Amino acid sequence: MRRRNFLALVGGAALCRSAWAQAPRAPRRIGFLTVGQKPDEGAPGPSAFLNDLAKFGYTRGQNLAIEYRYAEWNFDRLPGLAAELVDLHVDIIVAASTPPALAAKAATSTIPIVAQAMGDPVQDGLVASLASPGGNVTGNTFLGPELVAKRWHLLKEAFPAVSRVAALMHPGAYGEQTMQSFLRESEAAARSLGIRHELVSVRSPDELEAAFAVMAKAQAEAMLVLPSSMLFGQYRRIVELAGASRLPAVYQARESLEQQAHSRPCHRGGYELPAAMGAVS
Repeated sequence: MRRRNFLALVGGAALCRSAWAQAPRAPRRIGFLTVGQKPDEGAPGPSAFLNDLAKFGYTRGQNLAIEYRYAEWNFDRLPGLAAELVDLHVDIIVAASTPPALAAKAATSTIPIVAQAMGDPVQDGLVASLASPGGNVTGNTFLGPELVAKRWHLLKEAFPAVSRVAALMHPGAYGEQTMQSFLRESEAAARSLGIRHELVSVRSPDELEAAFAVMAKAQAEAMLVLPSSMLFGQYRRIVELAGASRLPAVYQARESLEQQAHSRPCHRGGYELPAAMGAVS
């Protein structure tokens, strides 16, 4: 999957470097907003983000404070959480994906917002254009809808006999326009290949096992995972479930293949299949 940056960004640190050229005496405060859930006690936070900030002289607990806000997979909570960060007068808001970025943009037009892993920021109304974003939002985007059809073709090329495929998706993972583009591309590609398209929705990690039960009931012969930061973060578990269900699959990124490196191959229709058969990167 190709990722296209419309402003150079490494975990948000590049923006922080330009905004905070020298570490200030008073601590800077970052608001971190995500639709996900709070990590388990002792689990690391956004370590790459913190490590990059440390390179520019910012250390949490010394000259850096971070206000975390987790929506616990409830999108309706995002506007209120974004408003809390604005009321705290944070210096910058880091949004983990498109939905929190949209909530933050609606809450403030002055606090800089760094959005990670966006789909199409123009279609979703986050920026005016990639060349001239304007406003207070920056970040990175993978512009993924057009790659969905390619993944369907790769699946059919590898396994010509498949006729019923489950498309695993996270409703609301991106803005409404981007999600509609994903679904249009997915349905059209499946139809053109003569594949029955079984859409299976997962709104939180807790629903993954139930989703695979739905796939089994629908007699899915393979699986395609639509782009989602939540599903990306659950690749290890998804690969394990796919292996247990004997489903070949196409994923969003190469990390899925790394997760199945030690998985046993499964047998289906005369083929020896790994749990994760391919990815576009």
